Amino acid sequence: MASNVVIMAAGKGTRMKSALPKVLHKLAGRSLLQHVLNTVEALGSQQRTVVITGHGAEAVEAAVAAPGLQFVRQQPQLGTGHAIQQVSPVLDTALDTTLILNGDVPLIRAETACALVEACGGQRLALLTIELDDPTGYGRIVREGEQVRAIVEHKDASAAQREIREVYTGMMAAPTKLLQRWVSQLSNDNAQGEYYLTDIVAMAVAEGVPVVAAQAGGETEVLGVNSPLQLADLERRFQRQQAESLMEAGVRLADPARFDLRGRLTCGQDVEIDIGCVFEGDVVLGEGVRVGPHCVIRNARIGAGVQVAAFTHIDGAQVGSQAQIGPFARLRPGAQLAEEVHIGNFVEVKNSTLARGAKANHLAYLGDATVGERVNYGAGSISANYDGVNKHRTVIGDDVLIGSNCVLVAPVEIGAGATIGGGSTISKNAPAGQLTVARARQVSLPGWQRPVKKPK
Repeated sequence: MASNVVIMAAGKGTRMKSALPKVLHKLAGRSLLQHVLNTVEALGSQQRTVVITGHGAEAVEAAVAAPGLQFVRQQPQLGTGHAIQQVSPVLDTALDTTLILNGDVPLIRAETACALVEACGGQRLALLTIELDDPTGYGRIVREGEQVRAIVEHKDASAAQREIREVYTGMMAAPTKLLQRWVSQLSNDNAQGEYYLTDIVAMAVAEGVPVVAAQAGGETEVLGVNSPLQLADLERRFQRQQAESLMEAGVRLADPARFDLRGRLTCGQDVEIDIGCVFEGDVVLGEGVRVGPHCVIRNARIGAGVQVAAFTHIDGAQVGSQAQIGPFARLRPGAQLAEEVHIGNFVEVKNSTLARGAKANHLAYLGDATVGERVNYGAGSISANYDGVNKHRTVIGDDVLIGSNCVLVAPVEIGAGATIGGGSTISKNAPAGQLTVARARQVSLPGWQRPVKKPK
């Protein structure tokens, strides 16, 4: 069902104790507000979305700007009812329903939002509620039969009302034209001097408009963030949900409490992930991949049977099947590794392709390089790809052996089957099948004496 969608994101978030607007704090790698916007996007293209900004409005709007997304500013912030008063003139009255969500409640599910819109149906005031074991501090839902008659704040509730476990979550859906009229009639005649959106419940009841409740699927999806403590709690809840979903699909996590997914992770059969690993962006792990402890993998495709050892960082790379990576390796954007490549400890690869069976096992750098099959790239060797202005490419043919501590000064080509002697600085092309050495001749000086310190 098409509807207006209003996201309230104007609050300062004083308890966050941060200069960053509250809705821009991140959960699982995305801002709280972006999570809500993603949920709205899942509702379909028929929605018209308006975000109410206030504190840090320019930063918030710049962070989430997208085609078709409209912003309305609330200055000053005088309560939830005041926020809807600001957005009321831009609501599309051709859309019968207006859904109101909170920018600091990031894990609301699309299914729940749909149920709330359907419960409204353009004719009823629908409140999103949930039953809590401990409802302390929440507004209680007071019913007569199935109909909601009031929301009573905790501080105003009687002893009997405080026994009610059904509470209001702060999200609702209302008939658009009625919502516009109701919020225009709100008063700030209260101790806080604010306009409360929940006052429209009494207006609806007085007019005989049905007030109904839609139940949230679980507590986690309606939890808001007001402090770093709450943000951390919600992060762990969300990560546990993601971990359980992966394990139900067959992924073996060494400890789901020590796992972080900040994007999308697609896994083949028999994938194993050790503790402390972080996955960001879009990551694909093929069948039988093993990821060691404390690895960070971002926007990467890892082929079947790959072994990723501890403390490896992979960002924007592709790794072919049966490769071995790490420990303490770094694959940067543009790294493309074919089958059975070995990248060992303290090796960095950037914008380079390594063909089948190539090896760089220790303490090496490959930047802007094309490496052939079965190349052995020695410890301490680097491709010097930057001349201070431009990047240049190093091309290494099949079956080349690069000795330890070599510098390949790009642009340079090493012919197939060549051997480069250890310690060489290669600034000219090296012919195929030959040994090339470029270093000073070793000299020993008889009778030379090492200087000694004079006594003080």
